[in-house]
Amino acid sequence: MDIMDSIATTKYICMGHQPQQGSLSPSIYTFDNRRSPVYYQTAHVEPTQSLNISTAQRFSSTEYLNNMNSGMVPSIFLSARQTFDIRYTPKDWHNAQMTNYFASDKIRAASERLRSDTIVLAREKDKQAFKNNVESSKRLAKNINDIEYWENELKKNNDKMKHKINDIELKQREIERLLSGTEKPLHTAQKNLYEREKRQGIDLVHDNVEQELIREVKTIELSQQKLRQMLKRLNSQNALNLVSLHELEHDAEDKFHAHVLDSTALNIKTTSWDINFYESIENVDNTVSVPESWARYTQENIRRSLNQIGQSDELLNASNQLVATIYNDIWSQWNHVNISLENRLQEEQLAKNKIQAHLEKILQEISDVEQTIEYLKKTIADQEVFLQVAQTRLETRSRRPNIEACRDSAMHRLIQEVDDLHAAIDELHSKLCQEENAVQLLLRTKSILEQDLIIKNNSLFIDSEKVMSIRRKFMMDASEKSFVTSIPFSQPHDLITV
Repeated sequence: MDIMDSIATTKYICMGHQPQQGSLSPSIYTFDNRRSPVYYQTAHVEPTQSLNISTAQRFSSTEYLNNMNSGMVPSIFLSARQTFDIRYTPKDWHNAQMTNYFASDKIRAASERLRSDTIVLAREKDKQAFKNNVESSKRLAKNINDIEYWENELKKNNDKMKHKINDIELKQREIERLLSGTEKPLHTAQKNLYEREKRQGIDLVHDNVEQELIREVKTIELSQQKLRQMLKRLNSQNALNLVSLHELEHDAEDKFHAHVLDSTALNIKTTSWDINFYESIENVDNTVSVPESWARYTQENIRRSLNQIGQSDELLNASNQLVATIYNDIWSQWNHVNISLENRLQEEQLAKNKIQAHLEKILQEISDVEQTIEYLKKTIADQEVFLQVAQTRLETRSRRPNIEACRDSAMHRLIQEVDDLHAAIDELHSKLCQEENAVQLLLRTKSILEQDLIIKNNSLFIDSEKVMSIRRKFMMDASEKSFVTSIPFSQPHDLITV
């Protein structure tokens, strides 16, 4: 039962003699000490009742009231008044007032201390909150500086990677043009070999020109194979560069979003209109990295990109050297073929000139021999006339009569003359036969020389018109430039006749 709503009852038990029966004074007697409820309502204090319901206070009224010296506050339940009357004495009234004053002072002092501590606590918390806000802003600003630093590093490496990808693409197009440009000299060399197969007779020889042309075809085919392999390496390297560029761009994009969000968070103030409560947001942990792993991730991306850039530089240098080497090899071999062809043309021209000189001599000799034959025939005819004269003389003298048919000196001389004429005519006929045989040999030699001259003219026509005419100017792109070179002849082309 609440003491504020009831009347306290005190029973006093006195030990003494037992009263006699019928006596008005019992040996054990009981009486009630009753007081007005107003008294207890005035003096009653509930120390468990908090003066401030805020849960953010450092001290409660209970602590202050419990710390009071309970001996200084007289208990209102142990009244010194021992009376059967429900009235109070002035002393009780004064004691009750003093008790109320004393309790009021204690409670007010406790409340003042509580209020002072509360104000101090509020100011400390406000100062701490401001300090925490400033520290958080500093951390956000530092994080933004770190993000800006890595953004700049990523941008620089991104630009380098884009330039390197562009350089490789340019080199690919250059090598593709060079590879396409090698088709023309290859086709030219193959066509030269095909045309030189049309040579005839003894001129169909495996000469130095043919050897150099075969070497030129092999050189160009080997160069094409090397260029195709380099194109494959450039394509593979460019694919790796694109992967690295994608990683850099993805990292830079994430850095940009983080930069925007951190800048937005840094600009949020206590006066911002869009601030709000987000219950238990501090317990949400969606992080996937720590500062060390965060920085290491970007460092690894930059390191890989720099590694790919270094490999790209090495490959570009190798491709430049390959292009220069291939161009020089093809160019050098092309010059070797032209020099060999020019020397061969000189040899063929010299052989043709010699054949023409010999043919002229043969023709002159044939003419001379034919004149000699005509002279021999005339001489034989003249000798036959003299033989007729001598024989006619002998026949005429053979008709001398009797003793006049004398073998005189005239007879001997005529007989000797006839014999000499027969011998001369036989010898002349022998010479005539030899001259006629010589004419046949000369005619056969003339035919051989004429045939050889035809072969030489055909070879000269092939080597000069079919081969050298398409090799005088050679064009092939190399390092974004066109090279046109003319090979001069040691002998003018208009002197080469067919």
